[in-house]
Amino acid sequence: MATIDFDSEKGGNGQPGGVQSVDRALQILEILSRDGHAGVSEIAEEIGIHKSSVSRLLGSLVSREMVHQNSDRGKYQLGFGILRLASSIPGRLSLVREARPVLESLAEEFKETVNLAVLRSNYAVNVDQAMGPSSLATYDWVGGLTPLHATSSGKVLLAALSADERDRILTEAGFHARTPRTITNREDLEKQLIDVAHDGYAETREELEIGLNAIAVPIYNHLGTVIGAVSISGPAFRFDPQKIPGLIDALRQAGIRISVQMGYTHR
Repeated sequence: MATIDFDSEKGGNGQPGGVQSVDRALQILEILSRDGHAGVSEIAEEIGIHKSSVSRLLGSLVSREMVHQNSDRGKYQLGFGILRLASSIPGRLSLVREARPVLESLAEEFKETVNLAVLRSNYAVNVDQAMGPSSLATYDWVGGLTPLHATSSGKVLLAALSADERDRILTEAGFHARTPRTITNREDLEKQLIDVAHDGYAETREELEIGLNAIAVPIYNHLGTVIGAVSISGPAFRFDPQKIPGLIDALRQAGIRISVQMGYTHR
């Protein structure tokens, strides 16, 4: 198992080597959280340390499953260890547990991928996933941080925020285009969020990835506060929520069922 040699890491700013190593490891996690993925050179340049030091730190993080290396591109992204830490929070553990049967039921009924997401650090993070029997995609979204403005779950979470909190998040996160269809105009996004709040669901059509459509509804807690979102996504060539009989109503009911399990009293 790779380890960080705390004694050999000497801080140039007066910090003990171990403390500096921890600080740099946290910086790496923050970079991966913000960008989704990054290579050794990119990380080294941003932090301002040698690539060999970054490689050692990444090796330790990989061994703890805090970071995962993408075998196709050689870049690094956050790993399942982060999700395990997040899921130790009682509320989220309960949400995942209560939602699981509903996710599986939706995936079985509509034969597509179903995800459960919560808001964390200006992103929608997927905390559970159920795959439909005919899903073409095999990508595991669990633990992935996705941009709020380009995902159906993200739009549901944004629409539930106060104007001040939404403004803070959007100002910090920005409106980076993930595809030519991503909404990058604040006024256009705000108009869409009004519709989301009114209709009770959000859709995205190839806004996160070309060829991927999705629809999501909110999940409430006992106070009536939105604490998460459940979504169904599928290939654009066959998945159009508006044209699939019963899908929107079934997804709404799924959101309510999970919410009731979390103490919500539906009115």
